[in-house]
Amino acid sequence: MFLYVLGCAALLYIWWRIRDSFTIGSIEGRYVLITGCDSGFGNHAARTFDKMGFRVLATCLTESGAAALKQETSERLKTVSLDVTDADNVRRAAEWVKDEVGNTGLWGLVNNAGVMGTLAPIDWLTIDDMRAPIEVNLIGLIHITLAVLPLIKKAKGRIVNISSVGGRVAASGGGYFSSKYGVEGFNDSLRRDMKSFGVQVSCIAPGLFKTPLSDPKRVLEQRIAIWRKLPQSIQEEYGEDYIESDAKKKEKLNQIRNSDLSLVVWCMEHALTSQHPRTRYSVGTDAAFLWLPLSYLPTFIQDFVILKNKVKIPTPGPM
Repeated sequence: MFLYVLGCAALLYIWWRIRDSFTIGSIEGRYVLITGCDSGFGNHAARTFDKMGFRVLATCLTESGAAALKQETSERLKTVSLDVTDADNVRRAAEWVKDEVGNTGLWGLVNNAGVMGTLAPIDWLTIDDMRAPIEVNLIGLIHITLAVLPLIKKAKGRIVNISSVGGRVAASGGGYFSSKYGVEGFNDSLRRDMKSFGVQVSCIAPGLFKTPLSDPKRVLEQRIAIWRKLPQSIQEEYGEDYIESDAKKKEKLNQIRNSDLSLVVWCMEHALTSQHPRTRYSVGTDAAFLWLPLSYLPTFIQDFVILKNKVKIPTPGPM
């Protein structure tokens, strides 16, 4: 019986691998809009897809980012300035995309633009600290998607939403994790709504990667800046050694960050070019063997693993 089950599982796996390898064929003339191309995953994806032959429409937040990208790519690639938190900017960018694609429609949208925001204990933060990453990572993603969705439906194309393992397990305080949980929910709703129109929607959840977004030095500097502004009462609650001890803990975590951004870009490529794109892509060793399995375990086990890597806060004295 065991051998029978094992054989069926092996055949199912082989069938899935074969099915997974079928591609759409020619990509000539297909337009792909990628947000957040100044650096990181978006920049790598824009350069990769341009070399493949896609007609890449890359959004950049800065003029310098756009200029640098143009120098490294062909004339097919075009850039547009986009701040996803600016409603007028989103509307103008969508009109520009519509003029570029014409009657062809938009084959792919890669929602990559994002910020980390401030990662710190919740009671250190203000509502503005919480709001900032949610405005970019979630509301901005939804806004640009709605703005170009008619063009994607016209082409019966693809939408690729970049989430994070932080959308499955919240390992720290801050609006980043709330935003990524929101992306997961929006992705599932959109995926089901778009099935009837032939639009494929995929979600990519990278683990810890070495990008400007997650630079540990920047994260530590943010925490120190916030710490200095905290009321004396909160500083006393956490203890004088909290920042230093927390930095040492984070440095250990930094050692497992992956520097190969092409792993994430490959998932984007597969979602855009496969005949049968996957619903979900989890990327990185830490995602596969730590965060994703952890997300399925009971909360008391999640708490044990996550809190084990946090600094112990002194026990409060009697009131």
